[in-house]
Amino acid sequence: MELRVLQYFLAVAREQNISSAAESLHLSQPTLSTQLKALEQELGKQLLIRKTKGSRKVLLTEEGMLLRKRAEEILELVRMTESEISLSNEVIAGDVYIGTGESDMIRIFAKAAKNIQKKHPDIHYHILSGNAAFVQDYLDRGLIDFGVVYSPVDPNVYSCVKVPVRDTWGVLMRKDSPLAEKDLIQPQDLQNEPLIISAQKTDAWPMSDWFGQDMSKLNVVATYNLVFNASLLVEEGLGYAVCFDKLINVSGNSSLCFRPLSPKMEAQASIIWKRYQVFSKAADCFLRELEDVLSALD
Repeated sequence: MELRVLQYFLAVAREQNISSAAESLHLSQPTLSTQLKALEQELGKQLLIRKTKGSRKVLLTEEGMLLRKRAEEILELVRMTESEISLSNEVIAGDVYIGTGESDMIRIFAKAAKNIQKKHPDIHYHILSGNAAFVQDYLDRGLIDFGVVYSPVDPNVYSCVKVPVRDTWGVLMRKDSPLAEKDLIQPQDLQNEPLIISAQKTDAWPMSDWFGQDMSKLNVVATYNLVFNASLLVEEGLGYAVCFDKLINVSGNSSLCFRPLSPKMEAQASIIWKRYQVFSKAADCFLRELEDVLSALD
């Protein structure tokens, strides 16, 4: 399977039209059709379906959709590899990819990046947001260099360093909400209240033990994977959002406030990477600076 042919296939998947894809690739339509048929024969699977006889409009089969996903990952890895190898020995430059959920500890990454910015201005950083499953999936597939998780880490698969700063769980609410009169929020305060919670598997949610009841009995009116979106739901009065502190500005003229939980709930993050990972010079430089920043926080 040639990379060139994968690029052809992705062009067709994007355009959903063989003639348009051929034009964008500066190929003749018969040449492109021949290449696609050869790819299907090589894989032994049909990848494209023409909507009507004689039409250039195409849809992807189930196998075609899988190939599209993998082809995008393959070509991105090739691009990253070529970029890393082409850099000179004297200059540290390139891209650092980080997968993480929303947390105030992102400031630690920012501090490390800022510390090396003057000496190595050609290092660029890319933050991808997602839950633990997203982070581990992208890490396993080599699409990110580092990940941040709050779940247990398998030492046989990942190297990790604990972040000494902890995140505090609490409830984001409107200032005119009845619960805003409380300094601390207890489990019974949220019984039957409309809740907005993190979109992840219930059995993996760290707040399950704190509630002390079957999570299916909670009045969950919405879920989120970005706290900012959850804050908009809260502003409109949909419910109370259970989230980390310091992610939404609740000072000044904000209509929102944050109340920590009682008993207190904190979460400690781990920065992880694949064991025996061979880093690019940029990623290696960033890791060394990150470790220095974390050591200063201990």
